Amino acid sequence: MNANSITDISQLDLNKTYAYADYLLWQFSERVELIKGRIFKMSPAPGKQHQVVSGNFHVSIGGYLKQHDKKCRLFAAPFDVRLLDNQKSKQSDKEIYTVVQPDLCLICDESKLDERGCVGVPDLIIEILSLGNSKKEMKIKYELYEENGVQEYWVVFPYESLLQRFVLNAQGKFELAKIYTDEDIITTPLLPDFQVVLGEILQD
Repeated sequence: MNANSITDISQLDLNKTYAYADYLLWQFSERVELIKGRIFKMSPAPGKQHQVVSGNFHVSIGGYLKQHDKKCRLFAAPFDVRLLDNQKSKQSDKEIYTVVQPDLCLICDESKLDERGCVGVPDLIIEILSLGNSKKEMKIKYELYEENGVQEYWVVFPYESLLQRFVLNAQGKFELAKIYTDEDIITTPLLPDFQVVLGEILQD
């Protein structure tokens, strides 16, 4: 273990700004994300319903990709996505200040992938909300993904049987393209001919 490794989150100053180079030294069990240099503690381990939804999406989209699209790859958390601040960051670990772990992300540019995860913006991010997710957390993620140019952002509310699909418009802002309920068929131009009924995704 590196002599500078941090083994307990209490060793960190949560008001300090950290880079991805610091993040790599953290060896504690708590899951955290780094957003513009600030540490954000993640919600406790996902519950059963969250994992069911994540698994069903992985099977559905993964099956589609296997048959139709060899370029795109789907990854599930924990999977580090390093987002680059266009004005501050290049690709040095010391110059990257945002590392997030979306529940699911679709990446269609192989050059963004390395052994540590993704460097750059996924094409699609899916976040599955748990009862413990706060409105502040939801707002921060929404603004972060919009600012970085994520083409589509899906927010799933399992306990309400809803999915909100946001699409980036020409002005670089998210628009709510559609709200899906149980019987609605989810589609996206990112995956031509892909179709899945939301109720099937939510089903245990």
